[in-house]
Amino acid sequence: MGQTARVSVFAWTAAGSLAAWVWLLLCQGFFWRTDVRLPARSDPPDWPSVCVVVPARDEVEVLAASLPTLLRQDYPGRAEVFLVDDGSSDGTGELAHELARRHGGLPLTVSSPGEPPAGWTGKLWAVRHGIGLAHVRAPEYLLLTDADIAHAPDSLRELVAAARSGGFDVVSQMARLRVASLWERLVVPAFVYFFAQLYPFRRIGRRGARTAAAAGGCVLLRTAAAERARIPDAIRHAVIDDVALARAVKGGGGHIWLGLAERVDSVRPYPRLSDLWRMVSRSAYAQLRHSPLLLTGTVAGLALVYLVPPVVLVAGVVTERTGGAVLGGLAWLVMTGTYVPMLRYYRQPLWLAPLLPFTAFLYLLMTVDSAVQHYRGRGAAWKGRTYARPDAVVGDET
Repeated sequence: MGQTARVSVFAWTAAGSLAAWVWLLLCQGFFWRTDVRLPARSDPPDWPSVCVVVPARDEVEVLAASLPTLLRQDYPGRAEVFLVDDGSSDGTGELAHELARRHGGLPLTVSSPGEPPAGWTGKLWAVRHGIGLAHVRAPEYLLLTDADIAHAPDSLRELVAAARSGGFDVVSQMARLRVASLWERLVVPAFVYFFAQLYPFRRIGRRGARTAAAAGGCVLLRTAAAERARIPDAIRHAVIDDVALARAVKGGGGHIWLGLAERVDSVRPYPRLSDLWRMVSRSAYAQLRHSPLLLTGTVAGLALVYLVPPVVLVAGVVTERTGGAVLGGLAWLVMTGTYVPMLRYYRQPLWLAPLLPFTAFLYLLMTVDSAVQHYRGRGAAWKGRTYARPDAVVGDET
């Protein structure tokens, strides 16, 4: 009787994992597809003015590869770049001036807002300062882009054309992250894969759908929509600011779009596992709203969906539990198949696809570590700053 019960639990666990994967395959907005690119667009009869806002903190390592690509934008309308030096100690502002002198192109203003007040993250305080500087130019659009993002010469033109053609208030592209080291190959494509699983791109662009997200490295934002949504003041304490921005704009009736980039790339290197670990763990627990209950559910869900299939397959083969092994193998096969398009998008070898359970286990550990660091008072730390959870901010206004 006990043996039968153990076999039933074994088989039912494998069946649950397979059922989860069938549901993810068919019912989660086809998140695994990578064909969501800039929507159909045509050149507008008149090109609106755009101000580009670049928050930058200690970015000397990457700025020479990114800022010149903004200055060299081939944009038919009026455009200007505002780089906001967010308290850098490595000469970021000075390098920006030197790059502008060397490369020319679009006008560049470099400014610094000083340290952020209580209740603001450094990046959003810098964005606020940059938007304030841009306000006197009365631009129709703002391009919010990170200091590590390199743009093709026609990037701004394509973003504006897509926004005008589709009537979008936000057009955001998930920049193609660097994939060079072994750890980047294992972790980076999975990062985008998991993001798309949480926020299926097809649902984001659908009017009336509740799903909202953006990719903070490249966000074209209609100025009028930003004012309606009180961006960035309304989200000033958000650690995951891109998702918060998208929710605020969509909550105010805005139309948003998010997809994968073809010619917008991050030049920031993450060569070691420790680099990638910090990138994920600094905001993972914030994504779960600092909730122990959500953390427990997430860990259990990751284990059921990603870890159970290979474990059940191997255990079933060893113990000759054929039914469970078959179900586990099928779940692993579906999982592997859904990961293949993302590996192709990143031009990575397909033998990495069956290793997704291992990568998911790393993400599970990163998420738990994020919670541990939060309760030690070191959560959401980035470049020398640690941010409190929103409900801990003194004097915060709704």
